[in-house]
Amino acid sequence: MSPFMPDQFAAVQKSNLSHLFTLTNMAFEGFQKLTELNLQTVRATLAEGQDNVEAVLAGKDLREVFTVQGNLAQPAAEKTVAYARNVYEIASNTHVELTKAVEAQYEQHNRNVQAFVDTFVKNAPAGSEAITALLQSSVAAASSTYQSIQNAAKQTAEVAKANFATTAAAAAGTAQQGAPRASKQ
Repeated sequence: MSPFMPDQFAAVQKSNLSHLFTLTNMAFEGFQKLTELNLQTVRATLAEGQDNVEAVLAGKDLREVFTVQGNLAQPAAEKTVAYARNVYEIASNTHVELTKAVEAQYEQHNRNVQAFVDTFVKNAPAGSEAITALLQSSVAAASSTYQSIQNAAKQTAEVAKANFATTAAAAAGTAQQGAPRASKQ
């Protein structure tokens, strides 16, 4: 009995295509969320820009104009930080969804490979113990390598998240400190 059956091959290919479409749809949803955020941001920026120009033009003297301009710095910086936070959140959530899907697919693939190896070992002719041991150790090594890479990727993502939070907090603090200086000028 051959472990390579055309029906099994076709089923694996169908499963792989289904998984590819699932990943593509997840990525597209993330892109769609990012596009919607950008459209909302542009719409809000245009409206606020118009309000800001009208407020500056309504100033009766130069002191009022500078006061209005100084008061715009902090909200603009805060909105920039909030926008960056939203972009990061969308990217992070999309990454988490894609990672879960890929991990599930990998686990299924790993189970299929292990079942193939078990079937191969069970049906192996006498005298092929060295080949079957090599096959089993190769599968174990590949699985171990994948786990190491996956752990490193998770640690990298956690460091990036912490760095982003620190940077966002620093930017917000800088914006708050800069606003009083701008309004005094």
